[in-house]
Amino acid sequence: MILATDALALLREGNRRFVANQSAASAALNPLRRAALLGGQEPFAIVLGCSDSRVPAELVFDQGLGDLFVIRVAGNIVAPSQVGSVEFAAARFGTRLVVVMGHSQCGAVMATLEDALGRTTTQSQNLRSIVDRVRPSVEPILSGRAGADPDALMADAVRANVRASADHLRHGSELLEKLVRNDGLLVVGAEYSLESGVVSFFDGVPEKS
Repeated sequence: MILATDALALLREGNRRFVANQSAASAALNPLRRAALLGGQEPFAIVLGCSDSRVPAELVFDQGLGDLFVIRVAGNIVAPSQVGSVEFAAARFGTRLVVVMGHSQCGAVMATLEDALGRTTTQSQNLRSIVDRVRPSVEPILSGRAGADPDALMADAVRANVRASADHLRHGSELLEKLVRNDGLLVVGAEYSLESGVVSFFDGVPEKS
């Protein structure tokens, strides 16, 4: 089992390779690697990220087959199925790092901002369920900021949404709470920049990591 801090270091190193166009993971995408994984998997990190086609976690962190347990949903929201998926990987595989990764220009966050500002109304009940989960983290961002720069609002809302999802995982599951308390599970929040390719870890990160 890889310690959470070591897993975080691996993700940071992989992202640096990705940004520098020095990907190494493709060398491991071969029949031997696939065969080695037939007997099981031991992903070193769990990534709960957005479904946005521009933010594939394996590429962003330059990892290969079997390295990451990835859960993707619009707006990187946390609903029961996402909590259960994280619980499954943490308990079954002993994975000790969970990363909630949002990204710049997130469509789900943008839709929620527009909805909260009364500029659009989400008609679909299914889409509404996503907006309703993002909204509690976005509304405080809008308070007292009438006429604020839209880009600044968007940036703050993306990070607030990540923090809310990470906090939900830390405190919304008895199993995950126990793993955090007793077994070294670490839940951190991160943001991927579409513009630069850099992943910034900003929430729940140990000071020395």
